[in-house]
Amino acid sequence: MTVSHAIERAALAAGEDGPMAVVALFQRMPYLDREREVYERIARRASVTVMGLVGGDPAVHQPAGTVLVPLSSRDPLAREWTVVVLTPRFGAVLVAYDQETVDATAETLEAGRLFDGRWSVRRDDALHELLRLRRALADRLPAATAAALDDVVTRVREMPATSGESRADAMFHHMVVRGGRGATSRPVTEPRFATGEEVRDWSGGVTASGVLPVAMLGVRVPAAHRLPAQAGRRTAAVRDESMLTMLGDLAGAAGRVTRVGEDEFLLLVPGLADDDAVQLAYRVGAELAEAATHNAFLPATATVAVTVTRRRPLPAEDIRQALRWAVAENIPVAKVDEPAGD
Repeated sequence: MTVSHAIERAALAAGEDGPMAVVALFQRMPYLDREREVYERIARRASVTVMGLVGGDPAVHQPAGTVLVPLSSRDPLAREWTVVVLTPRFGAVLVAYDQETVDATAETLEAGRLFDGRWSVRRDDALHELLRLRRALADRLPAATAAALDDVVTRVREMPATSGESRADAMFHHMVVRGGRGATSRPVTEPRFATGEEVRDWSGGVTASGVLPVAMLGVRVPAAHRLPAQAGRRTAAVRDESMLTMLGDLAGAAGRVTRVGEDEFLLLVPGLADDDAVQLAYRVGAELAEAATHNAFLPATATVAVTVTRRRPLPAEDIRQALRWAVAENIPVAKVDEPAGD
């Protein structure tokens, strides 16, 4: 975020070094919307400004003065958070690839998203990235836009890079790295229990549908009154505490566990693949059966509904409905497929 904003500010700075080309990939619409005004200002200074994201309709979503290129969700460019600014005398670039996982210490899903990235304020590095994107978008660019990009590239190649770029690049990297060390996050505690409101805060914000898979496991256990009554009125409370501890261990440091009904729990694990999520669902049943042999307050069986979703907000009610269906059909583990197009 710091690097991308710094590069955008450089594009907005006054300079007698035109023409300027700007290319940015935003992944999904919410990330473009929060920068829309900035890029409309950039477009007024640049010779050509190209933006790419999944789900964008140029007739509706294109910021004034820019060229919006719709991307398929299967396009490798859809996983990039990229900003390139290039003029004959200046270049800056950020290229970051979405790892589709999160930092376990982050307060929210959005704040914890992890990218594998590189950045530079060397003009020739920006030139190489612009050429890469120009090739990748070749058949999707209007002819006038392609010609404008080519014009900037030609002008850049006509001029040698300045001798001070390596010093500016070293200073930029030092400032970014030092600034990153000042970031704070909440200490990790295991297991990560959460109220329903805390789960909504954790998964909300500007996180867009489509960018980060989250495994959702709904777990239904037998009603507490069917369990041994040694603890009297404390039976349900002890059962819930034992369930949350067991599910929290399965969720790991990056996950969340919450109670969503009298006998229902929701387990959330970001960055998990479909097959791994199904395996985790079966582990819930197996570990519950094992734990029940030495904890009389834990039931020996459970019903689990599992899905991996990229939808926001998280479809918690869909999981609960699937869980009720699985209980009625006596199915121990039910896999819920993500609706087509999500």
